[in-house]
Amino acid sequence: MLCNMSVLDSVTIARASPADDAALSAIARAAKAHWGYPAYLLKQWSEELTITPTFIAENETFKALMKGSVVGFHALLEFGAIWRLEHLWVSPELMGEGVGRALFRHATARARACGASRLTIESDPHAEAFYRHMGAQRVGLAASEIDGRRRELPLLEFDLMRQSSSCL
Repeated sequence: MLCNMSVLDSVTIARASPADDAALSAIARAAKAHWGYPAYLLKQWSEELTITPTFIAENETFKALMKGSVVGFHALLEFGAIWRLEHLWVSPELMGEGVGRALFRHATARARACGASRLTIESDPHAEAFYRHMGAQRVGLAASEIDGRRRELPLLEFDLMRQSSSCL
């Protein structure tokens, strides 16, 4: 598959600053809402979708910029040689345009450069296909409950030593 070079070439990835908290939170909320979740669930997930200045300062958090505007971000959490992709969100109007691909490539390169051997991802079910397309493998499920019903979140892993996400 060919990369959409026009979009990829226009995306810049930069370290997020604590002052980016509102922009990153707005993108996370808009992206989650894009998948059709009802308002009451989005409200329940509000804390998880709020990116605080402290979180940004304490974790590997990077923003995607196009024409000076923040259009997505990712955050990595370090756990020794295994890192976790804690967030990867793209503005809904740019989903499918290569921004997520650029962010994922950056996240894997950053984790690898910092000595990680694997990247784990607890994925929203709507995002699993994207991560699998990028080369992550499903390794399990994380169970949770919503409205008294079981919900399963895909657990994925990307082997940083064997794979490159350069242009999948």
